[in-house]
Amino acid sequence: MSENLDKSNINEAGKSKSNDSEQGLEDAVEGSEKALQKKIKSGSPSTRRVQRPHASPPRFVTVEELLETAKGVTNMALAHEIVVNGDFRIKPVELPEDSLEKRVKDIVHKAFWDCLSVQLSEDPPTYDRAIKLVGEIKETLLSFLLPGHTRLRNQITEVLDLDLIKQEAENGALDISKLAEFIIGMMGTLCAPVRDEEVKKLKDIKEIVPLFRAIFSVLDLMKVDMANFAVSSIRPHLMQQSVEYERKQFQEILEKQPNSLDFVTQWLEEAADDLLSQKYKNALPAGEGAAGSGDGPSPDPVEVQNYAYLMLLKWDHLHRPFPETVLMDHSRFQELQLQLEQLTVLGAVLLVTFSMAAPGISSRADFAEKLKMFVKILLTDMHLPSFHLEDALTTVGEKVCLEVSSCLSLCGFSPLTADKEAVLKGQVHAVASPDNPIRRIVESRILTFLDAYLASGHQKPLPTAPGGLGPIQKELEEVAVKFARLVNYNKMVFSPYYDAILSKILVRS
Repeated sequence: MSENLDKSNINEAGKSKSNDSEQGLEDAVEGSEKALQKKIKSGSPSTRRVQRPHASPPRFVTVEELLETAKGVTNMALAHEIVVNGDFRIKPVELPEDSLEKRVKDIVHKAFWDCLSVQLSEDPPTYDRAIKLVGEIKETLLSFLLPGHTRLRNQITEVLDLDLIKQEAENGALDISKLAEFIIGMMGTLCAPVRDEEVKKLKDIKEIVPLFRAIFSVLDLMKVDMANFAVSSIRPHLMQQSVEYERKQFQEILEKQPNSLDFVTQWLEEAADDLLSQKYKNALPAGEGAAGSGDGPSPDPVEVQNYAYLMLLKWDHLHRPFPETVLMDHSRFQELQLQLEQLTVLGAVLLVTFSMAAPGISSRADFAEKLKMFVKILLTDMHLPSFHLEDALTTVGEKVCLEVSSCLSLCGFSPLTADKEAVLKGQVHAVASPDNPIRRIVESRILTFLDAYLASGHQKPLPTAPGGLGPIQKELEEVAVKFARLVNYNKMVFSPYYDAILSKILVRS
């Protein structure tokens, strides 16, 4: 039965995740970013032209070495995914409805369950297949138990004793419905709360074949739940081991490919140069420099690293290769970049709106939240190639004017005049330009907040949001937590390499 029914969804999901990670890494290494070219809109943090660094002298490698390296990269990527991604979940595999694999699977399953139905409808019934199913269910239930579940283990072993069940079947004394009732009860005891409803529905199925089929379906979901519970439980303990493992794997790659730090070196050099030339301080509002930023000519290594990671949020993914040490997080940094771009536009629209609205309504939390929600909805598809920001902001401007006028009337104020409406719509529409002064201010303040969050070691309470960003404080904090998790873990893994590179760069400065 185990060969005919779904094999471990956990294994399939794990393989799928591993394959996805390997493919994503290969795409990043090869610079194959065509799939993201249409949805990433970004600018380089530096205006100077970036040259590809000269590679180290080439060396011949064997096929065996390449295969071994690829395997190491795949394992490293999967371990990295589990540790870094706090939302990592194993999901049941869902085959496309029109796929050949799905059709074959359905045919095989139907054949099995039809055979079971024929056996049970015989006179007297034949229970060979049913007993095999009970055996598989027994092993699955036992796999859910922890070492301390002695009583439950004894119950399952005693009630689902296959030898005794076979004897009862041979003597015509087997009550298959009673066994199913026990199985459902045990599933209710062992399942996660989220599966209570599925287990409850099993009690309403009276026919044996549909019941067994539904039982296996719910057991598959319980396997996934158990795997995810295990992942969340071991994540804190896995952290240090994963750091050492990734560093070791990268060192092996570096030994086979000595030029594997070329782009990292260039990345850190550019960050140090930008800090020295005051580009970073000029990009932030006056008096809002990050904690720990000094006025001396030589930047602190930690400051250089933090700024280097901030650069990744403004990276030109279409024309610049990504630093080697952050390749496995390439897609995450791209996603953060998209979120920050959307958040910048949202913050700019709200800042423009509240600056023109009367103080009596701009301070109302309910109005601010309502305004934020509908603007977010209109900007939801901002990352799609078909999205036109100028058109969307035209709609946003009209909606903003309606909401502001409505709120003014409810609060006893005069609604916006036609001139003020025109000005407000124009200012909202102008946010579409990356060079818009309001948008640039909001962007620089967001970067200030993220830099301060990194410098503070993300201790509670979080840094106060810079002026004007109060309405998007919650969204900003969510992005800051994700960003800091990526940065801090990457530092833990690759700090020896960064320290060695920066020690040379800062000496030359």
